[in-house]
Formats: sequence, C-alpha cells, structure tokens
Amino acid sequence: MTEPARPPRHVLNPVNAVLAWLWPGLGQIARGERKRGLLIMAGVLFLFFSGLLVGGVDSVDRRNDGLWFLAQGLNGPIAFAADLLNQRFVQRTGDDWRSDRTLQERFVAGDEVLLDQLRRIGLGHVNEMGTLFIALAGLMNLVVILDALYVTVDASTGEVIRGGAV
Repeated sequence: MTEPARPPRHVLNPVNAVLAWLWPGLGQIARGERKRGLLIMAGVLFLFFSGLLVGGVDSVDRRNDGLWFLAQGLNGPIAFAADLLNQRFVQRTGDDWRSDRTLQERFVAGDEVLLDQLRRIGLGHVNEMGTLFIALAGLMNLVVILDALYVTVDASTGEVIRGGAV
C-alpha cells in the first residue's frame, strides 16, 4: 500500500520580500522565476512612471498627501526618491500655502517666489490621476511582496514546487 501524498507546505522567505520591496519583481527573480519577475517589474514600473508622467513629480507627496503615500511607499525606494525630488525642487519652501495666512497675503500681493512655486505644483484632476496611478502601483507591489514572501515546498522531498502561495 502506498503512502498518501502529503500536501505541500508554505515557507516564509523574508529576504525575497525585502528584495521585492527594494525593486518590484526582484524577489521573484532571486527565487529563480526570471520571466515572471521581469513581467512584474514591467507592470509595476509602467504604472508608477505613467503616474509620474501624468501627474508630475508632485503626485508623490509624503508631507501633504500622507495617506496616499502609505500606498505609494510600497513601491520601494523609487517612491521615496520621487518624494525627495518633489520636496527639494517642486516645493522648495516647504510652505503649505493653503493654511498659512501670510502666504495667502503673499499670493494676493503677487509675490513672485510664491507664484513660481505654485506654477510647479500639479493641481486638478490630472495630478489626482497621477497620485492614483502611483498608489495603485504600490498596492500591486504589495501583492508582489506577499507573493515573494511565500515559497511552496513539497512536504515529502523538501523541493521548491513554485514560489508564491497556492
């Protein structure tokens, strides 16, 4: 009589999860699934950079859009680099002109420094679409990170069947 096949078990691999956060698809590539990792990389990065092209660098704003940045930060260091570019070059003064009375007065008076800053900030629905694209890329990458975290192993032999949860 043959022994019944044992169901596969899932093993955690946090190194691959960290690699998937550092660069989308890198966790799958490190696990040996090169084609799958490259396809994931292309999809997540396409959505991320499309968001930057549509909404501008101001679409990633940790300071003024903190809740959106929770999802955007899941893209990894590229989201933090985009936020750094936004804080250094787009919002140089670091002023939140919507809540500061003196900034409102400067706006009405036609302060050129403030008007120059406002010309670089993305406003309206186009900026919102860019923010949404980048947040969706981050949420997609969360699924990729979770996929890279789990490895399915054959319980009887200990061999890796495939990455990801079944």
